[in-house]
Amino acid sequence: MKLAQNLSRLGTETAFKVLAEAKGLEKQGKKIIHLSLGQPDLKTPQHIIDATVKALNDGHHGYVLPNGIIECREAVSRKIEKLYKAKINPERIVIMPGGKPTMFYAITLFGEPGSEIIYPDPGFPIYESMINYTGAKAVPVNLLKSKDFSLNPDAVLSLINNKTRLIILNNPINPTGSFTEKKYIDKLAKGLEKYPNVAILSDEIYDRLIFDNKPMPTFFNYPELYDRLIVLNGWSKTYCMTGWRLGWGVWPERFIEHVIKFCVNNHSCVNAAIQFGGIAALDGPEESINTMVEKFTARRKLIHEGLNDLNGVECSLPGGAFYAFPNVKGTGMSGVEFAKKCLHEAGVAIVPGTSFGNLAKDYVRFSFAASRDDINTALDKIKKILK
Repeated sequence: MKLAQNLSRLGTETAFKVLAEAKGLEKQGKKIIHLSLGQPDLKTPQHIIDATVKALNDGHHGYVLPNGIIECREAVSRKIEKLYKAKINPERIVIMPGGKPTMFYAITLFGEPGSEIIYPDPGFPIYESMINYTGAKAVPVNLLKSKDFSLNPDAVLSLINNKTRLIILNNPINPTGSFTEKKYIDKLAKGLEKYPNVAILSDEIYDRLIFDNKPMPTFFNYPELYDRLIVLNGWSKTYCMTGWRLGWGVWPERFIEHVIKFCVNNHSCVNAAIQFGGIAALDGPEESINTMVEKFTARRKLIHEGLNDLNGVECSLPGGAFYAFPNVKGTGMSGVEFAKKCLHEAGVAIVPGTSFGNLAKDYVRFSFAASRDDINTALDKIKKILK
């Protein structure tokens, strides 16, 4: 059978391949420490689980609106106003089964042969994968030119031309763990005012995971861009709900009709009961978030110091999220070789940098969303194989 040609342009998320390989080794009886997936080791707070169970017991078993129940969209709107003082009409909010559908739909809205989409490199692999799938030209912003991997507004703006349809931004950034401060986002937003025909997708899924008490420079701060601004966020990282598959996007009003069509054609609607859990998360206590940030702050210090103590490894201090992105060139290995050696000889699953873009061949990604014990053990095992 002949398959569609565009399938050859579709990439994947290699972290899941690493997970599958690690699980295969575990079946053989090998002990593996998982530092590959971006998944907190903490449990979903109990009040969220209770609200979801209650919704099931109350009979919320059927179809709901494709853009999400109004109560959930209103809860998202309340949370945005509470955090960022921005008033967002719930009709501009679309509840999604995770964060990826917002990326998928935004890139599909603008990507086609002859168009260009700018994205961060290294960056979340689905950006480039989906751009290529649509037939658009993927135009990378090289984050490795900055010492701390933060976004350079001048570099982004220099790539815009009359073919540019969409710019994808991510802050804090996966996979580098870098954080771009407000003064640079201010400059970028000001520069984007000159390009009214270019849409913006701001991936802010790690907005509550920023270190050193620095404020989140959300794009909600720039209402002059609202008519072409898409903001991606969700529950997975902040509330330890990765497996719940629950996210949201804020869209310009003129795009909502098209986005709802995507929803209807693809997933119909998001699980009804889980949306009530999402409401409980947004409206409920935040002690779990504060505890998580405290734990990740300690783990950040541990992994940053531990990686820099390894022969041939250099690592910058992460500013947000829960990733460290060290350069391993000094070991004499590429990122792919280093990651394979760690998995098969040390029993530590990490992700090579090339999983996040072609520029990062000398890098690997460590997730420090695991326990301190696992991080310590992993570092010790890697130190031994490097000796």
